[in-house]
Amino acid sequence: MTLPKTPSFRLDDRRAFVPGGSRGIGLGCAVALAEAGADVTICARGADGVAEAVTAMEGAGLVTDGAVLDVSDLGALDTFLDQRAPFDILCNSAGLARHSPALDTTPDDFDAVMGLNLRAAYFLAQGVARRMERGGSIIQISSQMGHVGGVDRAVYCASKHGVEGMTKAMAIEWGPRNIRVNTICPTFIRTPLTQATFDNPERRAWIEDKIKLPRVGEVEDIMGAVTFLASDAAALVTGTSLLVDGGWTAG
Repeated sequence: MTLPKTPSFRLDDRRAFVPGGSRGIGLGCAVALAEAGADVTICARGADGVAEAVTAMEGAGLVTDGAVLDVSDLGALDTFLDQRAPFDILCNSAGLARHSPALDTTPDDFDAVMGLNLRAAYFLAQGVARRMERGGSIIQISSQMGHVGGVDRAVYCASKHGVEGMTKAMAIEWGPRNIRVNTICPTFIRTPLTQATFDNPERRAWIEDKIKLPRVGEVEDIMGAVTFLASDAAALVTGTSLLVDGGWTAG
């Protein structure tokens, strides 16, 4: 009898691009990919954050570099991608939230959220996929809110539902080129940006009621998911969502 062999989770000799990789979930994704052997490039709009993240990762023995880039500037994005060797992995963690009641949404807030969460995500995927030479994995950091609704989150939910839809369509189109396209959909993850939400007793109670496991999310909860989707272990996984939500959407 010949036993099956578990596909490798290693990412040696692969190049990964992580927009939004200087902090929070994006930094966790960058570290996870680098720990699995990928050569990781992070980008963000803030030079200090990029430099700090790259220094910390290099100090941990990880292969990484960084760039200051606003991915919503499509001209700058195209120039950046032209100047780099093709990436094998895109893990897009760049995102924005401006929460308000739907009746109070302003056009400026709508355009800002949609511009980064949906428009930039779309053209990031397009730009990286166009240049892929041997197939690869495109991962969008979406949200559980791409599958459900939430009070004061109409615009954010709309942007993430859009990401879920485009991911399915891109997966169908690019499958013949061996490009896999998926999303990771986290619940509320504790980061410096979300700490104010967790510090609000009413919001904390709402989150803990919705999450079925007995704790909230941490950045580390996303790291295994991104390694899986980027690797050969997920070679037949495309056009779908990996919900890392503690059971939120199951209820």
